[in-house]
Amino acid sequence: MAKATGNSKVKKKPSEDKLIAIYMDYVLVNESTPRSVYKFAKVNDITEQEFYEYFGSFDGLRKKIWDKFFDNTLSVMEKSPDYYSFNNREKLLTFFYTFFEILTANRSYVLYALSEHKDRMKNLEQLKGLRRKMRSFAKELIADGNSEKSFKLFEQSESIFSEGVWVQFLFLLKFWMEDNSPSFESTDVAIEKSVHTVFDLFDNTPLERVVDFGKFLWKERMA
Repeated sequence: MAKATGNSKVKKKPSEDKLIAIYMDYVLVNESTPRSVYKFAKVNDITEQEFYEYFGSFDGLRKKIWDKFFDNTLSVMEKSPDYYSFNNREKLLTFFYTFFEILTANRSYVLYALSEHKDRMKNLEQLKGLRRKMRSFAKELIADGNSEKSFKLFEQSESIFSEGVWVQFLFLLKFWMEDNSPSFESTDVAIEKSVHTVFDLFDNTPLERVVDFGKFLWKERMA
């Protein structure tokens, strides 16, 4: 019996990142989510078992996409040697700028994923893991700031600040989704003004930035 030649290719097992890329492409090409894991696997020449090695469902995969956006953001920031010398305000600015750059690179998918259902809350369910990660990141920032304060009287609430950052993100996300400015320049301005406003409020500084931010939002929505 003749031996098989070395020309036959061994099928490469898909990675987690590969499955995510296939899913995002499927959604955009078909303008709908897959009806079943079986059909998704068959169309993309993978097995159900290969899918379930990484994800228990499409819901789990969708949540993982947002986790990846967050993890990639931190990875990009931490590669910069300047990042570690930033104060907390600069770190949060850098985080939002970088995160929204990654969202912009995946804008078509993000817009679809967050507009798939008429019920807005149902669309936001996929952000549960991201919320935990973002609040944890914000808590670390404020904890670092508190460690530098001499008196507990001047310490800031980690839970309130972290929830404020999450609400701020949701506002910026909606703003970015509706932003029609070139290169989403208005979103960059909104990020800068909102971050300064949040920190100014927590630092009990004059409220000029709050007024300035309010004027900016009014101008953008009335334009």
